[in-house]
Amino acid sequence: MDLALIQRLIKPAHTKIILLVMDGLGGHPSEGGVYTELETAITPHLDSLAAGSICGLHQVIGPGITPGSGPGHLALFGYDPLRYEVGRGILAGLGIDFEFKAHDVAARGNFCTVDDAGVIVDRRAGRIPTETCAELCRKLSRITLPGVELFLAPVKDYRFLLVLRGDHLSEKVADTDPLQTGEKRLPPRALHPDAKLTADRVEQFLEEARKILADERPANSVLLRGFSLKPDIKGMKDSFGLKAAAVASYPMYRGLARLLGMEAPDCGESMDERIGVIEKRWRDFDFFFLHEKRTDSAGEDGDFEKKVACIEAVDSAIPRLMHLQPDVFVVTGDHSTPARLKSHSWHPVPVMLFSKMCRPDEVDKFCERACRSGYLGPRFPTTDLMPLVLANAMRLNKFGA
Repeated sequence: MDLALIQRLIKPAHTKIILLVMDGLGGHPSEGGVYTELETAITPHLDSLAAGSICGLHQVIGPGITPGSGPGHLALFGYDPLRYEVGRGILAGLGIDFEFKAHDVAARGNFCTVDDAGVIVDRRAGRIPTETCAELCRKLSRITLPGVELFLAPVKDYRFLLVLRGDHLSEKVADTDPLQTGEKRLPPRALHPDAKLTADRVEQFLEEARKILADERPANSVLLRGFSLKPDIKGMKDSFGLKAAAVASYPMYRGLARLLGMEAPDCGESMDERIGVIEKRWRDFDFFFLHEKRTDSAGEDGDFEKKVACIEAVDSAIPRLMHLQPDVFVVTGDHSTPARLKSHSWHPVPVMLFSKMCRPDEVDKFCERACRSGYLGPRFPTTDLMPLVLANAMRLNKFGA
């Protein structure tokens, strides 16, 4: 998508848009099974909506490339994730309202569990509660690094924020998280000569953290990824003329939304609470990003049945959202997280777009197999979704005479 072209064609309108993202929606049959989690779920409301929509499968980056949540959401919002690379550290910090200064280097941390040999046995330390994470952050805040000011803060559950502040620091440091169990943590390698000082300080932090956490269980070590600086990106208002709200509970997604100029009102943990915020603020915004995290968490835990149940719970909320009569209603995911893999995957993601102006296709069930035959196609670029949303919301002028 040519973002500059879209910005030239934007016109004002009073239409309302809902983008419902079930994180990690795409799936895969379990071993010996036939149907994915979405195909297994009983979803009468999503299926009814699909019958009046255009459907397809979108691909965030390219064939075989597994996207992270940040790139997945950027693409859904219409920003090319290869052009606008945003590290997880910055997103985590923005999500908890950390006040970044110029040249601060941020990283997203996981508390994890390692055995006596330092081999990772649980990347998420049993999903410790946020209160435990906060206490461990306080302990690690005692670490001092030469010439560097160190900030640690809990984000949610086992996740925390690490920020390095000082002169001559660089974000070009390799992740220490191997993204799988059965491996030792990786060294924080400098990816550029200018990053050697930063990599050295991060290694010092990790060694001190290992000593402090040695007697803790299950969170006896840490992993770091997404070293980053705060980027400069045009927001949704400037890019698309949309006054946007992010109705999301997880800090990372609230952080990404704020980076793009969205308001992120407090919304609670449950889907009922989040929809309540949309109902209350319906007149205040043009675009509502509604996020559901539990589909992704269930997939990462390898719990096929739980992911099915999460999808069915979202389905039950569809009538309440449709009662608001949005002009455009999109349902999709930011990437696939098959329970069979316990991780993100490269598989294209189902999507449907409902509006009064769309040309419905023959799809009458919202799932991977059915969406493959939809008008949007079996593998269209995720960034092409936003122009279609804007067109169906009557927010784009024609191009040329």
